[in-house]
Amino acid sequence: MRILVLGFTGYLGGHVAGHLRALAGVRVLGAGRSPAAESGIDLATAQADELARILADAAPDAVVNCAGATGGDAVTLTEVNARGPAVLCAALRKAAPTARLVHLGSAAEYGPGIPDLPATESAPTRPLSMYGATKLAGTVAVTTSGLDAVVLRVGNPVGAGAPAAGLPGRVAGLLREAGHDPGAVLRLGDLSAYRDFVDARDVARAAALAVSAPRPLPDVLNIGGGRAVPVRDLVRVLARVAGFRGRIEEHGGGSARSAQVSWQCSDVTAAAEALGWRPSYTLDDSLAALWTATAPREGDRIP
Repeated sequence: MRILVLGFTGYLGGHVAGHLRALAGVRVLGAGRSPAAESGIDLATAQADELARILADAAPDAVVNCAGATGGDAVTLTEVNARGPAVLCAALRKAAPTARLVHLGSAAEYGPGIPDLPATESAPTRPLSMYGATKLAGTVAVTTSGLDAVVLRVGNPVGAGAPAAGLPGRVAGLLREAGHDPGAVLRLGDLSAYRDFVDARDVARAAALAVSAPRPLPDVLNIGGGRAVPVRDLVRVLARVAGFRGRIEEHGGGSARSAQVSWQCSDVTAAAEALGWRPSYTLDDSLAALWTATAPREGDRIP
């Protein structure tokens, strides 16, 4: 089976490609803007005809789209998260109409959650951020494409390789800098929001199951931890894993998104029914993997 993974050098794309490569009978083709890519594809700028030629040469049985932007201005987010999936679908219809498309969406598409009521796939989508709005536009492009496609609406991924732009990766970096100094102080914003955290390895496994599912899948499937966790707890657990001996201080003025979206949780029942998938890693497992991955490698310079 030939599987083309777009964004294979990114955070989730790396986990997805690595998981797929470990499966028997699978050949993974990496695509993206990286020099390491077998196919050079930039969904933000590619034209449908150009992309169709690349897809025809790759002849994939399935495509997993992990390409996406989590930050940047409105133009960048729109080009990558909304235009990108639309162009990909147009190209697939021309060059590989029978290939299954697995697209990574985001729970940010739901917007504010209702406390103690996990969101099912039929819940209203009311994104408040430009990121959530552009991811929702990408989801609509995929679900209305007429292709054999599924959107995996991913919660807050945690694990090895988490980028510093997100809270888990940023806190891990701060903890590395602090070391075991009992006088160290971590000054963070408001940590009162609740989020649904899911291990990046579980996201990769869900993508692999979606690629190989023998029957058509629902348009959208939630992929999350299935429970709302206080962000404060995530920071405390990561600090414990790191052996942090200092003090954590919260100051008002956290991110606007956290202030507007104080509670999020996804119902993952449909993924269990359609894919036989359930999260297999605990938050402690995910944070331990994140912390281990941030350790200096042999040969790295230590200031």
